[in-house]
Amino acid sequence: MHNQHLTPLNSPDAASARVVSLDALRGFTMFWIIGGATVLQGVAKASGHPFLARLSEQMVHVPWEGFHFIDLIFPLFLFLIGAAIPYSLGKRLAHGDSLPKIYGHIVLRVAVLVVLGMMVNGNLLSYHPPEFELTYSVLQMLALGYLVASILFLNLGTRGRIAATAAMLVGYWALLAFVPGPGHEIGKFAPGCNVGDWITERLVGKWRGQQVGWVVGILGHASTAMLGVLAGQLLRSGLSGGRKVLWLAAWGILSLAAGLFWSGWVADLWPHVTLFGVNWTEWRVWFPIIKNRWTSSYVLYAGGWSLLLLAAFYLVIDVWQWRRWAFPFVVIGSNSIFAYMSWQLGSGALRQAGEIFLGGLRRYVGPAWYEPLAWAGATAVLWVLLWYLHRNRTFIRA
Repeated sequence: MHNQHLTPLNSPDAASARVVSLDALRGFTMFWIIGGATVLQGVAKASGHPFLARLSEQMVHVPWEGFHFIDLIFPLFLFLIGAAIPYSLGKRLAHGDSLPKIYGHIVLRVAVLVVLGMMVNGNLLSYHPPEFELTYSVLQMLALGYLVASILFLNLGTRGRIAATAAMLVGYWALLAFVPGPGHEIGKFAPGCNVGDWITERLVGKWRGQQVGWVVGILGHASTAMLGVLAGQLLRSGLSGGRKVLWLAAWGILSLAAGLFWSGWVADLWPHVTLFGVNWTEWRVWFPIIKNRWTSSYVLYAGGWSLLLLAAFYLVIDVWQWRRWAFPFVVIGSNSIFAYMSWQLGSGALRQAGEIFLGGLRRYVGPAWYEPLAWAGATAVLWVLLWYLHRNRTFIRA
């Protein structure tokens, strides 16, 4: 164990209980899940405006290869979970908690997130022999990424964490690009066609839904969380606020560039380039940006945007101290898992509650405009509940 690397630094951020920009960015992320995307799509449809239609397209997940704004939401949330690890685990270490006690807390949190994920999927108590069905939900993805990142944080110093993150990114790519699986193709990334899918099929049996190898994909999820861990370490350092922002922005730009290059984007722009007698579009080095596989290029590309957003939020909120505008997001971010579960399990009930106040407007605005209005009302009802929790300093942790 390298506990000498875990001593909280003597800086304003290290001393503070919460970093407001982290809560605000977490709330910004969750906003698009709890109605923001739905409202924007409804407004675009009702208005028929071309610009809003293009924005609405960004609220739809890319089916396979590619990237829309909505494809940033979950990696950004996992990145922020990682960014909180140096604060939460560092605080426990500073209070003298033993490693077994800390690991117990980590395991409990992972178990809770896994159970919540099964509740969202509706298969908490479902078992249908002889075939075992297991779905991999967003919360389970967050849980396992958090688990690996926490273990690496507790057992490695900064250089070790960087090396481990790089090893996971490269190792995941190498596994899919060069290791064969029975009945699968080397270096192919379509559903159900490579060794990652084969490993998942062998370990968990029948996969309900798209055939993707999420078992080895945990390497990608953990890498996203580790990018957040490294960003959190930077925020807790003794550097000035301005220098932290510059480092975050520089890392973000480099990560974006690395992700784009690794995805083969450059080869697509110049497809006729030949190196060492081989057309470089045929190289196995390329690893497309695919959210459903959480590819290494996707980790870096989404991580780049996450770092840039964190730099912007941290600059405005924690360096310049412009905080009032962010309060609605802070309210959501302070109870983000509760907000997510409430929307996933009760969005219909929230909409009905909103219609108590807004239902009479249907006759005046028409059905097309009433749809986004009704979902905006549902979001507002949930926000008021979250505000009540925040006002009473009630923070529901997973």
